[in-house]
Amino acid sequence: MKENNLQRATFAGGCFWCTEAVFDRINGVESVISGYTGGAIKNPAYREICTGRTGHAEAIQIYFNPAIVSFTELMEVFFATHDPTTLNQQGHDKGTQYRSAIFYESEEQKHKADAFITFLGSEKVFKSKIVTEITALGAFYNAEDDHQEYYENNKEQSYCQFVINPKIDKLKTYYSDKLKEQ
Repeated sequence: MKENNLQRATFAGGCFWCTEAVFDRINGVESVISGYTGGAIKNPAYREICTGRTGHAEAIQIYFNPAIVSFTELMEVFFATHDPTTLNQQGHDKGTQYRSAIFYESEEQKHKADAFITFLGSEKVFKSKIVTEITALGAFYNAEDDHQEYYENNKEQSYCQFVINPKIDKLKTYYSDKLKEQ
């Protein structure tokens, strides 16, 4: 997917409110859209996704400028800001909708994702085996408007303060060189 020299990456790393908030801050990321992919029904709604019966993952699509940030750098941030070793779970969020996944759009993305996971495993970056699935991207459905920019619009919510803020703090600590200027 190339539009105005932008490329697209689709990641699922638990709650899309968290992953969107993280990637919105990365220099070279033009936009992030929260949505659903990897499931069996068309046009699912959030209430259906929450049941875990549709097979969809809460995911984000990242539109990025590869001259500023690479797909590999995005994967580095992705793996650093969620737990890729817990099957169908991130923290207290449990179910297939919270699985860790990279939905690739090209053989190049698939190859890079496979190689990156192999590297993380060989370097023993995580104590447990990485369970992140690497799957071809199918239909992606944008989440409802109230889920877009959720963190930016709801910073006072306890979920944002206790779950998302620590991810942003980690991002600021370890990836300050990749952040947009505030």
